[in-house]
Amino acid sequence: MDNYGLQHRKTPLAATGPPDFSTMTTDLWTLGCERLAAELPPQQFNTWIRPLAPPQLEVLEDGAGTRVALRVPNRFKLDWIRSQYAHRIESVLAEVSGQPVQLELTLAPREAAAGQRRPAISTGNAPQAVETEGADARVATAPVLSLAPSATPHKLNSALTFDTLVAGRANQMARTAALHVAGAPGVMYNPLFIYGGVGLGKTHLVHAVGNQLLSDRPQARVLYLHAEQFISDVVKNYQRKTFDELKAKYHSLDLLLLDDVQFFAGKERTQEEFFNTFEALLAKRAHIIMTSDTYPKGLADIDERLTSRFDAGLTVAIEPPELEMRVAILIRKAEAEGALMPEDVAFFIAKNVRANVRELEGALRKVLAYARFTHKDIHINIAREALRDLLSIQNRQISVENIQKTVADFYKIKVADMYSKKRPASIAHPRQVAMYLAKELTKKSLPEIGELFGGRDHTTVLHAVRKVNADRGKNTELNQQLHVLEQTLKG
Repeated sequence: MDNYGLQHRKTPLAATGPPDFSTMTTDLWTLGCERLAAELPPQQFNTWIRPLAPPQLEVLEDGAGTRVALRVPNRFKLDWIRSQYAHRIESVLAEVSGQPVQLELTLAPREAAAGQRRPAISTGNAPQAVETEGADARVATAPVLSLAPSATPHKLNSALTFDTLVAGRANQMARTAALHVAGAPGVMYNPLFIYGGVGLGKTHLVHAVGNQLLSDRPQARVLYLHAEQFISDVVKNYQRKTFDELKAKYHSLDLLLLDDVQFFAGKERTQEEFFNTFEALLAKRAHIIMTSDTYPKGLADIDERLTSRFDAGLTVAIEPPELEMRVAILIRKAEAEGALMPEDVAFFIAKNVRANVRELEGALRKVLAYARFTHKDIHINIAREALRDLLSIQNRQISVENIQKTVADFYKIKVADMYSKKRPASIAHPRQVAMYLAKELTKKSLPEIGELFGGRDHTTVLHAVRKVNADRGKNTELNQQLHVLEQTLKG
């Protein structure tokens, strides 16, 4: 007998005549799972296919085939299985049954989904389940989290969920990875390291993972904290000589969400304790998600043992939101405030506030407050009036000369190199970056910018703008540098 309750069979169901729908439910699913187990990597099969509830089979009314309804425990697993595996499951079941199969994915009732989970007490080792296939047996690790009562408050903001996160190109990869972790913690992308500038949504994303996991597994041990809180805990326990308390708090977690890990810089004892925590959690297949303002190898004054481990899982960047995403964010945030944001006003604000989501929210609050105080509907003139101080500061502070100096300081070249005819890459690249920023952040025309860069032709400026813009979409490090420069210039 195999793990699905049937002897191993290789003959398609249709090979012995018309299928008997009263008995083929388990039969069809068993044979389909056997084939999928042979085709998929074990980790994927054990995570996504094996835990699915036995399907409900129905004969289509026109007699043309079979309807298979698969029950999935939560929305995020349902979406992932639909996008990644549904077509293959349907094809395999059709091959096995010898007739068309229509796959339907449905959410399992919460009570039933909870009943399918096997309670387990975390012991510091990965939980294991014995899986048999024919006469052979093998041991497969199962991503089961501890269901013991939580020892610490999770400190999550319940408003920060995947539903309230505006998705776009800027956060697409990070969001996809976070969804995967929320659906199958401890399996892949461990640790998950998310980096990007301030106010781009890193904190929202880690809270969303924690909230989703607690929604699916209410007794899982989840903790969100800022790096400064971990530092404070280390100092407190170091003074009291109570490091067993520190270990009890952190080493027993199923999911650790740590914000702004760059604050560990230069703090050797903190780094040592976090290294121990890191190793302990990974050993028990708990999941770790960290955020930072830069990629792991760019972290200063942090032990190489840590940065190499940070980089061992999956490292993804969140980039500044593109125009369309900024507009979507403004409209969504306005709706949450009970206000109607006209699209042209959203575009006006989005074009003038480019740095990050936090600044967008600040600008939106000013516009909404101004409209309420003046008892007027929201339109562009109201937005322009509400944001006049912000627009005035931007126009006054950002000049081509200021851009040239800021970029020169950043890349450690002379300001004079911006005007010179020198063309080595160490100078030509910063000069192109400065031209790009001048076009993006000022109202100067291409000929005017060229004149301020040593009398260069406008086609040279256009080439620089196009090149940097194209490279920004492919080069994560360059995009991060541009984001830092933009924030510096905007004060």
